[in-house]
Amino acid sequence: MWIDTHCHLDAPEFGADHALMFSARQRASERGVGLCVIPAVARFNFDTVRTLAHRTGDAYALGIHPLCVPQSTDDDLVALDAALTAHRDDPRLVAVGEIGLDFFVPELCTPAMRDRQAHFYRAQLRLARRHGLPVIVHVRRSADMLLKHLRELPVAGIAHAFNGSEQQAQSFLALGFKLGFGGASTFEAARQIRKLATELPLSSLVMETDSPDIAPKWLYVTAQERAAGQAQGINTPAELPRIGAVVAALRGIPVEELMNATTTNALSALPRLAALEPVS
Repeated sequence: MWIDTHCHLDAPEFGADHALMFSARQRASERGVGLCVIPAVARFNFDTVRTLAHRTGDAYALGIHPLCVPQSTDDDLVALDAALTAHRDDPRLVAVGEIGLDFFVPELCTPAMRDRQAHFYRAQLRLARRHGLPVIVHVRRSADMLLKHLRELPVAGIAHAFNGSEQQAQSFLALGFKLGFGGASTFEAARQIRKLATELPLSSLVMETDSPDIAPKWLYVTAQERAAGQAQGINTPAELPRIGAVVAALRGIPVEELMNATTTNALSALPRLAALEPVS
């Protein structure tokens, strides 16, 4: 089976009643996607991702996304600790995430906001260590600083949507991380990402869609096309096998070999997944 290690199935694109999500999840299952990991982004959706994971038979993570840090408070960190404690025996809770640092969005790059992001990131690394869970980290122009804090507060997991340098990739791997690859690798212009997807050890890769974000090439619609009335395709876990086929072709290996390896890698990065039955 395939494992989609990162998909936001509670996103507004799937509708308030999640009807589009359930149909998309069924299509994904029919294409061999056995498990998905649904990460939270803030306190407001802790319960939502847990409920969805139980309804679909998938897994979830709880955390505060760096993009949500400006609206979050230390009380939200207390609530996260409480949720991790309350659901410690839930086999579908597999990680603390999505957490991390984002130095791409201008509003998050002021000295005050960089410090605030670091505060939330470090606090959540401590929670992951306390609760014995891996982390799912958001990496956007922030790899070196993420690594700095990880060396001080060691915990393993997945570097989601990895797009750093080879040296940074090797540093994450040395700390026990797997690296997430998805729709970006389907674009010829994404040379660095495709190079990493091709040349890094197969044991380091996990697959993801970041659904509904980071659409693969065949779903992507430019701003000009959208202005002309063409609808943006919705990225779902059902796209994962086709994305995997692109990565397998880049590496020159059979698709089944990539599927089996990345599934093994996902189970290594998020050990609680091993206890879950694939969705059928």
